[in-house]
Amino acid sequence: MGEQGSDGGRKTAKAAKTAAAGASAAAREAASASGKRAAPAKEAAAGKKAAPGKKAASAPGKKAASAPARKAAPSKKAPAAKKAPAKKPAPLKKAPAPRKQLVAPKKATASVPAAPAKTVAAHPRGESRTALVRRARRINRELAEVYPYAHPELDFDNPFQLVVATVLSAQTTDLRVNQTTPALFAKYPTPEDLAAADPEEVEEILRPTGFFRAKTKSVIGLSKALVEQFGGEVPGRLEDLVKLPGVGRKTAFVVLGNAFGRPGITVDTHFQRLVRRWKWTDETDPDKIEAAVGALFPKSDWTDLSHHVIWHGRRICHARKPACGACPIAPLCPAYGEGETDPEKARKLLKYEKAGQPGQRLKPPQAYLDAGGRAAPPLGAG
Repeated sequence: MGEQGSDGGRKTAKAAKTAAAGASAAAREAASASGKRAAPAKEAAAGKKAAPGKKAASAPGKKAASAPARKAAPSKKAPAAKKAPAKKPAPLKKAPAPRKQLVAPKKATASVPAAPAKTVAAHPRGESRTALVRRARRINRELAEVYPYAHPELDFDNPFQLVVATVLSAQTTDLRVNQTTPALFAKYPTPEDLAAADPEEVEEILRPTGFFRAKTKSVIGLSKALVEQFGGEVPGRLEDLVKLPGVGRKTAFVVLGNAFGRPGITVDTHFQRLVRRWKWTDETDPDKIEAAVGALFPKSDWTDLSHHVIWHGRRICHARKPACGACPIAPLCPAYGEGETDPEKARKLLKYEKAGQPGQRLKPPQAYLDAGGRAAPPLGAG
């Protein structure tokens, strides 16, 4: 009985160990199985149908557990893939903000050179102020050699005749004025005579000059002003001249420079055109042109400079078709090539004495005649 008890006890102990080992193995398998099932259960929990995922994990069968888990995985990835692009457009919406920052500097960059743009235009090829002054003065010296006989192209014998002729020269040629004034001054030789004139009779004389009614009003008005304010004498000061009807700065400087010998710049249409072509200035207002060009030359040169530029504009550097191929200052001109560059064709564009034709004055200075110039024919002459 004792031996059987011990054997039975041994067997019982072995059976207990075997059962414990089997239980531990079963526990390990159950743990591993539960670990494998837990992962899909967590993945399924991230999806919208998380509750069925948990139930599937607690089901006893492996197939039952794995099937929902596999189905749940795609259902989880699919919405994730759809949601990913929805989050990416957020930076795209913010992208315009940096673009707006890039546009502003571009506008700023374009606007910053706007102020110096005039300086660049006034100084071709990066020309410095000193170089501009030298080039401008050289052009004037060259023109002085080409037109040594340059003079005002209005006929006059005294300051009164000059101021009247200059007022009449608006919107017409000096030649037409010179052909008209002899009859006017023959009938009204003094300011007192013209101030008391019949406007209709003056209009008839001035009709060939155009705008004759307005011009009649101006010349009669300035004659009255001369009589009433200056004793019938033309004043020799700029501030007094510009007070006369029809007299502006241009007319005043013509009178001051040519009747009183006081320097002045005459900014007429020819002068404005040429100084811009030569890049002496890019101003368009006559007063600003006068100041800009005057700063390039000594004051003593202003009157002759005006003659040289105006004469060149009338004879060679025309408005519509400059005779570039016959221009003596072509190497100094930034606008060379705007007109005819062929020398033979350019010569055909020359006017007045440069083309062997009469000038604009009926009574030109002797120096002009000595240089080969010809007097203009009177009004009505063939």
